[in-house]
Amino acid sequence: MTGTTGFSAAAAENDPATTPAAPPPASCVNRDAPPPPVDTSEKPVPGQVAPAAMPVPAVPVGGVRMAECGDVLPAGAPPLPAGITAASWMLQDLDTGAVLAAKNPHARERPASLIKTLLALVVVTDLKPDQVIVPTQEDAGQECTCVGIAAGAHYTVDQLIHGLLMHSGNDVAHAFATTLGGVDVAVGKMNAMATRIGATDTRAATPSGLDGPGMSTSAYDLSLIFHYAMKQPEFANAVGTKHYEIPATDGKPAIPVLNDNKLLGVYPGFLGGKTGFTNDARHTYVGSAARNGKRLALVTMRGEQRPTLMVDQASKLLDYGFALEAANAPAVGLISYTPLTTPTPTQAPEVNAEVSHSAQAAAANISDEGAFGTTGWIITLAVALLILGGFLYTRRRKQADSPAE
Repeated sequence: MTGTTGFSAAAAENDPATTPAAPPPASCVNRDAPPPPVDTSEKPVPGQVAPAAMPVPAVPVGGVRMAECGDVLPAGAPPLPAGITAASWMLQDLDTGAVLAAKNPHARERPASLIKTLLALVVVTDLKPDQVIVPTQEDAGQECTCVGIAAGAHYTVDQLIHGLLMHSGNDVAHAFATTLGGVDVAVGKMNAMATRIGATDTRAATPSGLDGPGMSTSAYDLSLIFHYAMKQPEFANAVGTKHYEIPATDGKPAIPVLNDNKLLGVYPGFLGGKTGFTNDARHTYVGSAARNGKRLALVTMRGEQRPTLMVDQASKLLDYGFALEAANAPAVGLISYTPLTTPTPTQAPEVNAEVSHSAQAAAANISDEGAFGTTGWIITLAVALLILGGFLYTRRRKQADSPAE
């Protein structure tokens, strides 16, 4: 392992602010769109055409190094662990947003069930935890993986969010979509949310992650979405729960839910995450862990189980990230998103925050803000002063109009 001094000496050339900007090589694979599908799952329905590839931003989100192809590592970094099959991946500091290392971070990939993290973010923003949902027969009859919810039974949003994130229930995803206004409306809300928080590579085609026309995301975008989602208590609690039971209701039996993330309870300090797979997306994964006061998160895209199981690849990469943190390795990029100022994804999109150019600036940029933010407090103070002025003016008028004692 390279020592701390070696990493620090290389910091300037790896700082996103000082690294010269360079256009990505023409050989960058999947810069514009995911690889061609291997089946017919993305074939548009008759009368419709597949959406065009999403535009590639002229300035890469997260810093200039995020436009690089291949491995994106700090200078002097040790070799990557053997057996990593993921076509693209990213390691981030979950608190500061510093990107520790990556591979093809903005390559366009398919998310599989990792898109449920975006659906969950819409759900916890739009719906109350105790709101009751009654699934339809269509909801309950979705192509599985399924939790086993019953049509006509009564469940709370909180119960179903556990089924969505712990066991990747496609039936639950469809029930949430129905509640949000239907599949098309729900997908629209997911895409509006992605746009608002700065996920420029992401376009959901289905609420569950099953492949569909135009489906797209990246390791960077899913890292950004997960970073934001882990700030929501309902989300963080669900992904970090190993065993859960949806209670019996309406004559239907209780539903035991086991978290399918195999690192939970096995990898020291594991906080939670999400798994995914489709024939086109291959294996996708997001996971997070805490060690020595640091919280890291990993996203892997388009991985294969051989020669190394995906769960073992995740464990190796998390270990690698913690080693970089311990050695004070400079960041190669930054997670930068636009915080939501009001809890609704339907307001007009805000301009994406300018990317900060140091890990310290990143921490300031994405740290938890008050409910109102700086501008909001100024407006609130001004309103309070107006109210106080009106109160004093009214009181004086009352005193002037009242009879003398």
